[in-house]
Amino acid sequence: MSTFQLYFTLGLQHIADFKGYDHILFIVVLCAVYQLKHWKKILILITAFTIGHSASLLLATLDLVRISGNLIEFLIPVTILLTAIGNILQRKESYSIGHHKYKYALALFFGLIHGMGFSNYLRALLSDESNLIGPLFSFNLGIELGQILIVSGFILAGIIIINGLKAKSREWNLVISGAGLGISLILIFERLPF
Repeated sequence: MSTFQLYFTLGLQHIADFKGYDHILFIVVLCAVYQLKHWKKILILITAFTIGHSASLLLATLDLVRISGNLIEFLIPVTILLTAIGNILQRKESYSIGHHKYKYALALFFGLIHGMGFSNYLRALLSDESNLIGPLFSFNLGIELGQILIVSGFILAGIIIINGLKAKSREWNLVISGAGLGISLILIFERLPF
């Protein structure tokens, strides 16, 4: 197996690993207000998130930034909580351009936090590598593909629930965001850094 394949596979497995379900939950809650017809907005949103976590992975892996693992593990469910609250408070399906820019910026910022969560794992993996850029790029591509697969599965579930069972998209958003809010509160209290 080539170095590219190895790190690509590790990135894909890492995002899909249920032990890291908080990352999966964030992506699902992030996309809860969207449907298939919004696929371009979803793609931009996930890409903004990926840019954020790629930047922090790079900085952390190159040892340019170090933040306490306990603090990052606490902040990850905070990102889920804030995203869920934003979804619940959001009333309309059609949003202004300014609203989308705000959401993309938030996804990018939250991606920085989630990338720090991946960084300890990746730093340990890359400890024996002389060139970090190739493996880091491959790992990020694996994570991106994993995120796209997770979002695709979620959107498919939404299609089945909304179209097949005739649920309203607002109700779908409230169920997913409400579940994300509840789980994030549990995680926040479990991970209090003080």
